[in-house]
Amino acid sequence: MLYSILLSATFHWTQLLQPQFYIEHGGLWLLLFVVFAETGLFIGFFLPGDSLLFVAGIYSANIANQIVHTGNEYADLFLLLVLISAAGIAGNWAGYWFGRKVGPSMYGWKENMLFKRRYLQEAHDFYEKHGGGAIVIARFIPIVRTFAPIVAGIVQMQKRKFLSYNVIGCVAWVFSMLFAGHFLQKWILSQFGFDLKDHLEIIVLGIVLVTSGPVMAKLIFSKKKPTSPTHKV
Repeated sequence: MLYSILLSATFHWTQLLQPQFYIEHGGLWLLLFVVFAETGLFIGFFLPGDSLLFVAGIYSANIANQIVHTGNEYADLFLLLVLISAAGIAGNWAGYWFGRKVGPSMYGWKENMLFKRRYLQEAHDFYEKHGGGAIVIARFIPIVRTFAPIVAGIVQMQKRKFLSYNVIGCVAWVFSMLFAGHFLQKWILSQFGFDLKDHLEIIVLGIVLVTSGPVMAKLIFSKKKPTSPTHKV
């Protein structure tokens, strides 16, 4: 079904940036793949990680029912938390393994539309600044979370240490985004009669601005500090 949609005349590549596209046309299994790819494959940095999980929280009952009909919102959320966390943990582990095996050679790769060496450098600088905790923090930062496990593999971070931070970061990321989407939708609907499902474009744009804002600001406004001129005495 998804393959036929991608080949249809009505499909446009910008739909791949919209989380509702994956929910509507792939459901749970495509959701798990996107989380795996966005956190484990360096070509998945453009996929909508944060917004996808937030929207998944809004549609948690519909998504969980593809496996089992629980009839309980907490059971649905817990099921999705376990499955999505597992996909994210596996994705990061794949990125870490990739970094240990072929990561160093990536600095010599030719740049193209999908790969920029600066992504690796930014993730490396972030890792150097925050240490092992970068694996946890990176989960909440687009692009960085894709390359952080690769860099951890490049610098030969201990497997046990990486796994610990990987599990903590992934569960925290999935839990916060999933539950925020579900309960914010529930609260706003009951208090104001405003259904977030009818305004997903605005919600997604807001999430992108909040999560990507610091990264974009750094890229735009970061400048090299001017060196003070030396004077001969």
